[in-house]
Amino acid sequence: MELLCALAGNPERCAPSIHIAGSKGKGSVTGMITAALEADGFRPARYMSPHVSDIRERLCVGNSFFDEAVYCAAGDELRNVAEVLLPERNSPLFDPSCADGEAPTYFELLTLLFFLCARRAGCDAMVVETGMGGRLDSTNVVNPLVSVITIIELEHTKYLGDTIAKIAGEKAGIIKPGRPLVLAKQCGEALEVFKQKAAEKNSPLVYIPDSVQISDLHVHSGGTDFTLAAGQTLFKQPLKLSIGIPGVVQAENAALAVAALKTAFPGMRDDSIRRGLENFRIPARFEKIADNPPLIIDGAHTPQSAALCAETFCSLYGKGGVLLFGCAADKNAHAMAEVLLPCFSVIVITAPGTFKASDPEKVYGAFCDVVSANADGTHSDVKIILEKDTGAAIQRALELSRTGNLPGLVTGSFYLAAEARNFIEG
Repeated sequence: MELLCALAGNPERCAPSIHIAGSKGKGSVTGMITAALEADGFRPARYMSPHVSDIRERLCVGNSFFDEAVYCAAGDELRNVAEVLLPERNSPLFDPSCADGEAPTYFELLTLLFFLCARRAGCDAMVVETGMGGRLDSTNVVNPLVSVITIIELEHTKYLGDTIAKIAGEKAGIIKPGRPLVLAKQCGEALEVFKQKAAEKNSPLVYIPDSVQISDLHVHSGGTDFTLAAGQTLFKQPLKLSIGIPGVVQAENAALAVAALKTAFPGMRDDSIRRGLENFRIPARFEKIADNPPLIIDGAHTPQSAALCAETFCSLYGKGGVLLFGCAADKNAHAMAEVLLPCFSVIVITAPGTFKASDPEKVYGAFCDVVSANADGTHSDVKIILEKDTGAAIQRALELSRTGNLPGLVTGSFYLAAEARNFIEG
């Protein structure tokens, strides 16, 4: 990635940046920071993944697409870099006999395209979300004003490690010497890793539970209202804020975003933060895509995020709705089944599209196993349906929701959320 950036004239250095990693909430935090920067008069470039309906969702200026001319011109630059690289067959990058030699990945090239778009559009700030992990992620060529790490869970264990400590170690790879780290609430195992790495890097640590307090929290169908206070460590007066996305977790994400903004840009105006968060929207984060009955799509793909999603859904619409669920093969389906089963009367299991490997039969088995494990018959009245074809499953879930006048939730994967949105829009 460093070679690619060097060949392109180091576009990753075109503007000051904020770098975000974590297991859950990093997309929301990335979008919130971007929205506030834009409200304050910045021209921020935003990089995040995955996309839901349009690949340009990954590469934006503010929370909008770049002009088409920017994508085209940056694409030309990207092709020029590739044409310089490809003839260099003696380079270790392309030497098949070299253990570390391999061609650039799709994500590496997409990351470079983002930096090229940011430079081409004259952006004066960049908000950059990691794709996976942190230490070896292609985004980790930036030298940010502040690094931000959201909550850590067991995820991508094949690549990041099979313990919280190992995964935290990979995420901690984005901490830069002398640059502050803004850190979400963590379990003890992860917190110890981050404290140690921050100390090694001489990186000032802003730990949210010790720095920011959330109060007056109110979650409603139109969003989330709350107050942030920081004891004058980050901002002097409490901030009364609103976000158009329901969920306690969104207030927690906002606390992280505000702390990062105030750390990176101490002169950031409070009113800019208010307006930015009020106008903030992001696809597939507890997003309502249909009414009467309501249909929510959410990209929750870890046990904790699934639990928070289900909690918000039940607080707004009650228990007994219809769940459409599908997840990638490397996700902990059993743990998600345990938190989701009590909330729904009908559950349709399917594949989350075709982009990632999945095993819907195994996921179906996980949900059935949770039912069987409850000897008292707690979940025996829940109807669980396996429909491996994604399109047919979406149609089945919608019919069950409409005929029974039951609220519906689509979750387990951003890719399934994307399929549901495309089905509705089509």
